[in-house]
Amino acid sequence: MKRLLLGLLLAGAAQAAVGQKAAKPAKTKIDAKLIERVEKTLADDKLRGRALNTGAAEAAQFLAGEFQRIGLQPLPGLTSFEQKFPAYEINTTSLQATVGGAAVPRENVVLLSGQEQVSWGSGQAGAPRVVVVGPQADFRREVGPLMRAKENVLVLIDPTHAATFKRLAAQVQHSAFRAEKPEPTSAAFILTAATPTETTPYQLTGSTSIKQLEIKNIVGVLPGRDAAKAAEQVVFSAHYDHIGILPAVAGDSIANGADDDASGTTAVVALAEHFKRTKQNARTLIFVAFTAEEIGGFGSQYFSKQLDPAKVVAMFNIEMIGKVSKFGPGAAFITGFDKSDFGPILQRNLQGSTFKFEPDPYPEQQLFYRSDNATLARLGVPAHSISTDQIPTDKLYHSVDDEVESLDLKNMTEVIRAIAVSSRGIVAGTDTPTRIQDAGQRK
Repeated sequence: MKRLLLGLLLAGAAQAAVGQKAAKPAKTKIDAKLIERVEKTLADDKLRGRALNTGAAEAAQFLAGEFQRIGLQPLPGLTSFEQKFPAYEINTTSLQATVGGAAVPRENVVLLSGQEQVSWGSGQAGAPRVVVVGPQADFRREVGPLMRAKENVLVLIDPTHAATFKRLAAQVQHSAFRAEKPEPTSAAFILTAATPTETTPYQLTGSTSIKQLEIKNIVGVLPGRDAAKAAEQVVFSAHYDHIGILPAVAGDSIANGADDDASGTTAVVALAEHFKRTKQNARTLIFVAFTAEEIGGFGSQYFSKQLDPAKVVAMFNIEMIGKVSKFGPGAAFITGFDKSDFGPILQRNLQGSTFKFEPDPYPEQQLFYRSDNATLARLGVPAHSISTDQIPTDKLYHSVDDEVESLDLKNMTEVIRAIAVSSRGIVAGTDTPTRIQDAGQRK
């Protein structure tokens, strides 16, 4: 009996020792002053909302300078931190429409066209396919695919969708971007004054200019320190672009994007500095600030094509961490929590901490396939987004009021510190998340 009790005591002591060892906090050289400096720089009015046609180039230059200061290396095959690729800006230069014989206000018409001239009329030869988005339709699900249609299409939208349509119109602002040179087809979206039908008469004329741009991701690499693990890659990412200039509200027209996603981009810079200093990465770490997320994820799509997804062990995509989550301070959520064991690994590495990573509380928003993690996730990579945003009720989202003053920088710093600590097993090569199986799902 004494031997049994002694054995139990020794076993208990061993378990306690293991627990104490697991709970030992990692060194986290996360600098709150760095976070404040980077966040305020990216969200400054001088960058004019970081859209491709406003201040994105200046934001990219700033981030490349930060990667240079930290001591990262360019991605193999590149000579700088700039990963350049083309995109196409499409500007509507003139547009008029009538529906049911009544002129439609200009702000209620959006034209996305790969044709210099469009002239449509109901019943005319070459008339487009007409689609009606009725009052009960899911606007995003219906309209999203039509924005990428490779045929001429006219979309008549019921007035019940006015608020959602106006957000679309504000984002497009008479211009749109494509990752590839557009097909010679057009899609027009008209918010109608009354419930439309497929036989509602219409007239539409418009002119379009198409301009090729050079846009860029900013990518820095911290080579793996273990020869046996260095070929394996871990990605830390966020998007640095935002939506630029909006119609003025109380004299303010700049959509600063302090939370979306200057907060996540700031985290990427802070984490790069942390891992450079701690020198504990067995695996190769790739830090990337994506461009063009707001206009279709062009940056992450291009980036993913430059990698072998089989070598990417995990992706930490950081999206809007500037506000306290619905779970309270010291918590964040992970999109697609049930699709791999990425989340449980992170939480296990936080043993001894009060910080919590929770499953995405907004599954109806389909956030897992709506951010820059999506492309690699579809290729099987355990690529997840980490966020704190209460998106269903966030009135500052995509507005001119997404300013630094609306953020909780202290909580944001704690989120970044938790990512640094919880990722240590993946970074050190001791943890490997399971692959995502439903890789073919669309957002």
